[in-house]
Amino acid sequence: MTPTLVPHHPARDWAEIQERMLVPLYEAVYERLDVGAGTRVLGLGCGSGLALLMAAARGARVAGADRDHARVELARERLPEDVTVTEEPGGGPYDVITAFHATDGLLPELRALTRSAQPGAAVVLAGWGPPERCATEPVLRVAARLADRRSTVRTDLDGLVAAAGLRPAGSGRVACPFGYASEGSAVRGLLSTGAFDQAVRATDPSQVAKEIEEALAPHVRADGTVWMPNVFRYVIARVA
Repeated sequence: MTPTLVPHHPARDWAEIQERMLVPLYEAVYERLDVGAGTRVLGLGCGSGLALLMAAARGARVAGADRDHARVELARERLPEDVTVTEEPGGGPYDVITAFHATDGLLPELRALTRSAQPGAAVVLAGWGPPERCATEPVLRVAARLADRRSTVRTDLDGLVAAAGLRPAGSGRVACPFGYASEGSAVRGLLSTGAFDQAVRATDPSQVAKEIEEALAPHVRADGTVWMPNVFRYVIARVA
């Protein structure tokens, strides 16, 4: 099999292939927090803006921030002109702050935002669920092995809540299956997540794509589509 090459437009692959995989997570969180008319929502790591678009459709006033300039530009194209999307969070105050792709590196931003947030504001952090319930786990281990490092895709969400000085207020799990039209689409989508960036830098890009395809093999169905059941976990915290 000819290995799929690294995509030239990872931000667009994120927007067109991968971002929609977490729609069930976005919906579950917004429903639980009763996000609607008048809710002020800030999306940290907002990507190309799909979660913000969904919150805005519920009547919320939204703003977003993402460190990836290309994703920010795509979010600006997708969202109404009055929605602010920047590379650094600001403005406020907000009723709900979401980080649907939480990492340990989020802590400084989280601390800065919560210092200026109003008491009782909700902060939502989300990430991968238990490894045994994530079919994508073996694929993610490819990234760690090729980058010659321990797997770090999972964030200690509860530890992040504690370190940010927030008050725990609940948690939940949501099924977010990853479904792709083909192996090539799956490779492009997974590469766009950023989980393989270190592996791409550490080795040949075509080798990364080849090993992702090999890890995907058990999940390729007879019609060529790819299906991987996954569970994501979220925690809700409150500003003290």
